[in-house]
Order: sequence, then structure tokens, then C-alpha cells
Amino acid sequence: MAQTINTTTKFPKVVIIGGGFGGIELAKKLAGKEVEILMLDKHNYHTFQPLLYQVATGGLEPDSIAFPLRKIFKGQKNFKFRITEVKKIIPELKIVESTIGDISYDYLIIATGSATNFFGQNEIEHFSMPMKTIPEALNLRSMILQNLEEALLEPELIRKDALLNFVVVGGGPTGVELSGALAELKTHVLPKDYPELDISQMDIYLVEGSPAVLGVMSENASKAAKKFLEEMGVTVLTDVKVEAYDGKLISLSTGQTIHTKNVLWSAGVKGQIPEGITPENIVRGGRIKVNEYNAIEGLNDIFAIGDVAAMVSEQYPGGHPGVAPVAIQQGKHLAKNLIRVVNNEKPEPFKYFDKGSMATVGRNRAVVDIGKIRFQGVFAWFVWMFVHLMSLVGFRNKVVTFVNWVWNYFSYDRGTRLIIRKFNRKSMTEEPISK
Repeated sequence: MAQTINTTTKFPKVVIIGGGFGGIELAKKLAGKEVEILMLDKHNYHTFQPLLYQVATGGLEPDSIAFPLRKIFKGQKNFKFRITEVKKIIPELKIVESTIGDISYDYLIIATGSATNFFGQNEIEHFSMPMKTIPEALNLRSMILQNLEEALLEPELIRKDALLNFVVVGGGPTGVELSGALAELKTHVLPKDYPELDISQMDIYLVEGSPAVLGVMSENASKAAKKFLEEMGVTVLTDVKVEAYDGKLISLSTGQTIHTKNVLWSAGVKGQIPEGITPENIVRGGRIKVNEYNAIEGLNDIFAIGDVAAMVSEQYPGGHPGVAPVAIQQGKHLAKNLIRVVNNEKPEPFKYFDKGSMATVGRNRAVVDIGKIRFQGVFAWFVWMFVHLMSLVGFRNKVVTFVNWVWNYFSYDRGTRLIIRKFNRKSMTEEPISK
């Protein structure tokens, strides 16, 4: 067994599992404080997940939305980082078992984020494509391009239809944005790339199990998003659920079937919970139940923040929404509370400030809800772009993304339609708990 990694200073040791939005903000706010920080993650980079769909559809290269974790904390003397996969937490020993050995802690923060939720449908999980990580986005990009290349060689009509039909499952922001991006590919890019194919045969479906798309946003936003998608040629199916998918034929609750080899799954998420958290601390949606201080009940030295945490209250009976602003605010607040706890002071309860919601459907089409203010269209699209551009980590990423967007806007083109590695479903692996 690998040697236990112990604290090397007299200060309390704060171990953070996960280099997402919450984990980064927490570590940054602890800079210069009398604590020793150790961050653990399977990857050495932070991923800006809201733009993963642009990587999957050839709009951006993956390094435009990723940033090295060590570079984020360059010069922060009380910070250390290790690449590892977390295996198990042993609360009674205050130990984290990992692939690099046992790691001791004084305070442990679980900021592992979420993974795709297939709701126990194993066949659908095997044959459909998720998009929660950069490797998954690259797999999706390769699959789309490979299927288009195969369609050029396929004489049989039904099999060609299956290669050209795209079904996006889940009408949340990710599903809406991905559907819109595919529609823009169909209109502006693919006819030039594949002149031998009749791209008009390419059909895009968005399947949502609830009565409306963007159900987390206002009714105005939902109606506008559906209208935008339908104008772009997307068939929007609401109040419809997926019954089965075998890799060739998807069956819907309405009895409708669609021949397709392109099912993109964005219908739900669940928390990535390390082994060692007891089932009674896990609530609906696969999230860890925490109190108003982000502490896990009965484990006052273990905290959870972001998508993996559910702070149940009257206002948020299912916990806060799984969006970046929640993770960022919880990370900042928990940093303050940890210092209070270290100094034997009473922590303060977390209060979420909702800055609003937004989603883009495509060129000059977006929806924005800020408090009671709702607007859609071109101005909303520019607001969406500005907010996401400013939220990217690293000046270089901001510049590269901006240049790509300007080029795409004026050229009606997407420059990264590359099959870097050939997609092979058998090679797909589950993402680790530490991301």
C-alpha cells in the first residue's frame, strides 16, 4: 500500500476533491490564510463546461475551454495539487484513499460535480452519447463526423437515415444549445463539406419529458427557445420520454420510432459521490445532503459544495440548481466559514444570490432571465456571449474564444471539424469521481 501523505505544516490541512468552479473559488479565497490546501483531481485542468457543446460541434478547440490548475494557483504558497483518483473516504480515520496513497485531512471538501444520469437504463447508457467532460465532447465530435463520412458510402436508405438523424434527449440549457448548434452545422457548414450528401435529409429532434423546454427558466424564455429551434429546423417533442434505444432505433413514449445512430443524452445529472458517504446522507438526484453551512450531517469536518451538494430548504426543496454560480458562491462562502471554524468562531449560513439564467439557441438567438427582466433575441445573444467570455479562466482562452466566435459569425464556418482520434464505443471509460 502506498505511503500515507501527511500534513507538512502546523496549520490545519484542507483537502479539496475536484478542480471545478467550487473547488477553485474555495482554494483561491483561502490564499494567505493559515491553512494548508491540497487539491485532488484526475485531470490537471479545469473545464469550462458551459461551452462543451461548442467543442462537440467543432466551434472551439478543447484547450480553449480548459486551463491548467497549477497555473491558476501559481504563486499561492499554501496550495498543492496532485493528480489522482479518489477511491474511498474513511471519516473515522480522517483519511482519503486514492491511487497515490492515503491522504490525511483536517477538513475535507467534496467538490466533485455531477455526471450524466441515465436513470438506470443500461442499454441507453451504452449506446447514447453523454457530454459532461472534454473527452466525451471529443468523442461526440468524432462520432458525428465519422457517421457523416459513413453516410457517403451507405447505399441503403434506412441505414443512411440512421446516420443522418440526430436525437438530443433533454430540453435543458445543454440540450437546447446542442440542438441549435447542430442546426447551424446543417444549414451553414455541412452542405459545403459534404456536397455529395443531401443534407436536407438530416433531421434533428429534441426530446423533452416535461411539457416545455428550458423548464427551469421563465415561460417567456421557454416559448422563445422552442420558437427559435423550430425556425432553425429542429423538431421539438415535449411531454415525450425515451422508452428504449438499441444503437439503431430509438423508441419514444408516443409510440414513435426513429432510425438513428446519433443519440445525444443530456436528460439529467447526478452527483459524483465518493465511496464512504453513507446512503442516509444521499438524497434524490444522487446528491449529498448538507446543512446551511455546507457540512454533511454527522460529519462536521466534511463538506460538499456545488452540483454534488443538496442544501434542502423551503425555497429549494430539491437543493440549489446545478449551475456554476451556485458552486462559485458556495466555494467563496465556505472559505470564510472554514477560517471561522479554525478560529473557533461561529460559521454563517449560506444564502444564494440568483443572478439569473440564460441559454443560447444559435446565431442572434438567445434567452435571458434576470430577476423579473426577461428578454430574447439578438441583445440576449450578445449578453450570453459577454457573460460566458468573461467567465472563462485565463486571458488566452478569452482571446482565442473571442477570435473563434468572430470568425464563425462572419464566415458562417466552424474551423475544428477534426477527427483527432477515431471514436470507438468500446474504448469509452467512465469519468473518475475526482472530476
